[in-house]
Amino acid sequence: MAGQARDGREAVELAERLDPDVVLMDISMPLMDGIEATKHLRRANADARVLMLTGSNARVDVARARRAGAAGYVTKDRIAAELIDAILEVADR
Repeated sequence: MAGQARDGREAVELAERLDPDVVLMDISMPLMDGIEATKHLRRANADARVLMLTGSNARVDVARARRAGAAGYVTKDRIAAELIDAILEVADR
């Protein structure tokens, strides 16, 4: 089952309801950013696998995503080349 959220709060609610294997989370979202949404999601479901998508490849953003519980991190400029492999890698953890 798949879902799509308009903001971070909706992403958390949707993930709790659908219980997906992998969540693709944008780091920049309204109401609650992807970092906070990932923290909430992981507290509710420690097995949730979050793959963070972002336009930034700054080390500080990568570190924040990892601390929040993201299992992986893909920059938007690399999505076409890496997204499928990243999803499969995160799903297998």
